[in-house]
Amino acid sequence: MLRFDPFSDVDSLARGLLTGQAVGSSRTPRFMPMDLYKVEDHYVLTADLPGVDPGSVDVSVDNGTLTLTAHRTARSEDSVQWMSSERFYGTYRRQLTLGDGIDAAGISASYENGVLSVTIPVAEKAKPRRISINHTDSQKSIETSSS
Repeated sequence: MLRFDPFSDVDSLARGLLTGQAVGSSRTPRFMPMDLYKVEDHYVLTADLPGVDPGSVDVSVDNGTLTLTAHRTARSEDSVQWMSSERFYGTYRRQLTLGDGIDAAGISASYENGVLSVTIPVAEKAKPRRISINHTDSQKSIETSSS
């Protein structure tokens, strides 16, 4: 269910070199920490996004890829004298490839207290089911004839 994208790291490195910001600096988010687990007939994904404006959170599905995007706005630096600046701001993005056994139309999401929760239902065709066995109780008799 999770997809490894080696090009995202290369893209982040190139962006850092072109903009002069170090990769994973206090200004650029490194990643969106998340948990993914299965409960009965659905998966639950929870992602930590503290301080993110709920209006900036976007969850989309396109061609079997679930994309989570969120943005944390930087604090105005005009009249601020920073003593320490360790919190990330900018755009967070995470993508996962969904398998064939997922009901993409039934995916739902909520954002509360800095945590994004996405419910991903398993498709009916992928759920385990019991297959009935038909029995035929017909017996054949063999007759012998004497000649």
